[in-house]
Formats: sequence, C-alpha cells, structure tokens
Amino acid sequence: MTQILSEEQKQRALEVMEEYLGAPKNPDGRTPRELHAERDKTRYELIANVLKPLLANYLEGRVALADFKSQVDSINKRNACWGFRGIKGQMFFNLLVNVADDESELDQEIKAAIVVPGNEDIASSRIKTFSSYVKRIGESFVESGGSPHGKPKVSSVPYFLSYFWQIQDTSVWPVYYTNSVQVMNDLNLWSPSDNLADNYITYKRIHDELCGVFSHASGEKFGLYEVEHVFWFKGGNPFGGDKPLERDELKREVRLEQPAGETVADLTRLPESFIPPIIAILPRLARNDETLTEAAKASGTSIPRALEKSVDAAFTILGYETKLLGQGQGRVPDGLALDIDNSYAILWDSKARGDKYSMGTDDRTIREYIVTQSRELRRRKGLRNVYYIILSSQFSDDYDDPIRSLKMETDISEVILMEADALVAMVDTKLRASLEVALGPDGLQRLYTVSSVLTAEAVREMIA
Repeated sequence: MTQILSEEQKQRALEVMEEYLGAPKNPDGRTPRELHAERDKTRYELIANVLKPLLANYLEGRVALADFKSQVDSINKRNACWGFRGIKGQMFFNLLVNVADDESELDQEIKAAIVVPGNEDIASSRIKTFSSYVKRIGESFVESGGSPHGKPKVSSVPYFLSYFWQIQDTSVWPVYYTNSVQVMNDLNLWSPSDNLADNYITYKRIHDELCGVFSHASGEKFGLYEVEHVFWFKGGNPFGGDKPLERDELKREVRLEQPAGETVADLTRLPESFIPPIIAILPRLARNDETLTEAAKASGTSIPRALEKSVDAAFTILGYETKLLGQGQGRVPDGLALDIDNSYAILWDSKARGDKYSMGTDDRTIREYIVTQSRELRRRKGLRNVYYIILSSQFSDDYDDPIRSLKMETDISEVILMEADALVAMVDTKLRASLEVALGPDGLQRLYTVSSVLTAEAVREMIA
C-alpha cells in the first residue's frame, strides 16, 4: 500500500505517541493507557455480547428498524464507549427516522449501508450512495415545510457508517471521529476535502500506517483502538481520563496579552490551538488562580470581572447575541446570551472559586433575578426556553435540591452547572467546524436540556 505520511509527519505523530505512553497517572491512580485498556475491554465485551448480535438480528430482519434504533440508543446511554450519543450518531439516526417519508426505503438504505464492506472501494461506494440518499430526503423534508435545522447532516455519514462497520470488524474499520480528524489536521498529517468518501478512505489508511509506525517504534502492538487513544490524548478524550497540560500551563507563565515588541521569532513550532487567549484563560480565572492577580490588576480589572468578560466573549464567538450585565447593575445575572432563531435565551453567572462552588450560597438572590429576567425575556422576546447557567471551575455535589427548587419556583427551563473547560471546548468546537455546530436543537442547545454539571468531555462527546 502506498505510504501517505512523510518522515516528518511520522515523527510528529510519534512525539504525541511518546507523550501518551509516558503520561503520568490521573487523580484516580491510573495512567491514560491503563484507563483505556479497561475501557477497551468493556468495548470488546459489548461488541461480542450485545452490539454484534443486535446488529446481526437487525440485518437479518429479526429486529425492526424502530427497535434497532431504540436499543442502540439504550446501549450507548448505559455505556459511554463510542460517543454515539452525539450529533453525528444517535441524533443523526433520530433525524433520519424523523424526516424519511418511506420507512421501508429507509430501512433498506440503512441495511445496505451499514453492513461491513468487503474492501475500501465498496466502503467508498456505500458512503457516496448513502450520502446521496440522506441529501435527498433532507431536501424533500425542507421543501415540504420542515425546518432546515431538522434535516440530517450529510457530513455525519462517515461517522455513522463506520461506527457500525467497526462493530463488525474492529481490526479493519476505524470510527471516523471528529476529534481524530482535528488532531490529524493540527499535526499537519492530513486535511480533509469536500469528498466524504475519499476522506474516510484516507483516514483509514493513515490509521493503518500509524498502527505499523507506532508498533515498530514502541515495541508494543498498536491496533486501531490504540491509535485512536493517542489522538484522544492529544485532542481531548470525550470520555475523560486524558488531560494533557498545554505547554503554557506547564511553564506557568502569566500573560494575559503579548507584551509590546515581542515577536514570534523564537517559536519552535507554529501555534496549533484555535482558542483565542481571552478564552484560553477561562479555566484559570474560574479557579481564581492567584498567580493572575497582579496581571489582572495591571490590566485595571479583577479576576471575577475578567472572568465575566471572558465568558461574554465566549458566547459572542459561539454566535449568540450577548449582553454583559454584572457588576454595578443591581440584582441581575452577569450576562445574557440570546438565540432568537431557535427561541431561547441563556442567563448566566460566573463564579471564580479556588474550591468547588456550592449553589446554596446565594440562592435567594439568584431566584429573585431569574424570576424577573426570565419573565421579561419570555414576554418581550416570545422565547420558548430560558436556561440558567452557572460557570465555575468545579461544583460540589449538593446541587439537586437547589436546582429542583429553582425549576419549580421560576420560569427557567433548566439549570446547567458549566465547568469552565466545557465552555472552552464549545468555542474550540465552533471555531473548528462553524457550519457543523449550530446553536439550535441540532447543536449546542442539546447541552442545555438536562439540569446537571456540563463538562468538556460531554461537549466533545456531542461532536465525536
């Protein structure tokens, strides 16, 4: 097989592999490698005992399409191993069923597409054929009066199909993870084109090549899962357990902005991050990092106020109509983010805390302005949903009762406790794929529909 990667590209990939193999233990006492080994064991058991038999029964007509979809959803909700609960997996599956006029045709198209291909040419053909079908039923749905947000995105096809292909043959077909594509792009190993079929075949071949490169260099066997783990380590694992520190964090440098006269001549590598500095600083501001105190003072502000500005900037970048309220404006939340097109608003507060934030500390104040603001928003803007977000570094576990009380006593739809890392991940996701990550029910709004703690891993799983 023709080699795709140059020697320089292989070396960049090997550097990430070495970082992964040498990563220290997580707080739970396990290294990322040990954690992945346990999860892979679970994946193999689920495939052998649950998913593969279910898939065979569906393909052979013993399980109906509706039951198949429901059971796949249930399995992935109980076992977060593939990221299938996100917008390119289960949500895409749901949209297919919702928009298809002919369920029998849909059933036939899905069965023809998800059966494991015999070779790369067949895989390419199936991606093209199924993409054409998805495009056709989506356009028909919109032409008949459906919302463009309600049609399935053709760009989800490679992930959706490869998920089922890998279940049938774990050693041949890698799952087309958005995270892995992004890491390949960041490392300048490969940039995808507009051709979904060609993209997947190239993606597969790079995985095959790296299996050999990593195995030879490490003296250990690297299969598709192990290559996948290296990419997760670099780009952020959607299931947690991998949090490699950025070089800037390791150096502990305090720089809110580039000093005058400084150049990039001393850079050993060009920047890879998509995240602007005002967003990248969010996690440190949220944990009230004392090393930033003097830098904030020199900038004429404080850590809490700087945190508010960074959160407002993040929602602005995401595409919301924003308004910074906060200090000096009475009993109001820190800020407001509106999505008029999808009829919802976000009221948000930011809490800079060195320890875990507990909701019980200022419930009365929160309740008062939520009542006022949410009613005003619904009255003046005609919004269907108003969400309340508290952003901090971490949260204590005693939030169930306060959230329940807020939802019963106010007009708020849900209460989300957002870790600062999650908002950074949302911005990163949006900047990388702005057209794929919408604000509405087929995108970020999904993250606000359950009252709970929102983590960066949950964001990454949504777009896995």
